[in-house]
Amino acid sequence: MEQDDWADRHVARWRDHWIDVDFEDDVEAIVVRIGRLTKHFRAVKQQALVEVGLQDFEYDTLHLLMIRDTPGQASPSALAADLEISNAGMTGRLDSLERAGWIQRRADADDRRRVEVEITRAGVAIWRRAMDLRGRGEDAVVRALSAEERATLAGLLKKMTLRVEGEAD
Repeated sequence: MEQDDWADRHVARWRDHWIDVDFEDDVEAIVVRIGRLTKHFRAVKQQALVEVGLQDFEYDTLHLLMIRDTPGQASPSALAADLEISNAGMTGRLDSLERAGWIQRRADADDRRRVEVEITRAGVAIWRRAMDLRGRGEDAVVRALSAEERATLAGLLKKMTLRVEGEAD
């Protein structure tokens, strides 16, 4: 017999309360499980950041710097757009990261009025430490599935995210 999880108990608890609402057990269970996993993965990320001594905004900025088409380099305005913050907010973040020695600002070689942000070796090192810890925590959960199950789940989640992305366009 399969063990019940929190979502099963949640659905059972609420099923009878929604008599006048179209309540589908499987939809509710999926949404609740995704929410629980999201909460868990946020906690895993937070623990990794605490362990390496990064704040959310520092990690997020370093992460976006590293996952670009030109890893480790970007303009402040491109980073601000990616992070969905104002240019003034970006300046504050960059000031903090620069003081910590994790990034440096350089004048653009072609246009000295423009500034480029570049991650330093220290910035790469702390980002990689956080990524390693975060990755271990994520793997511990995802490895509950076989390789075939992971591929199936990845495909199903992609189908759902494509639906969301299509609605956003």
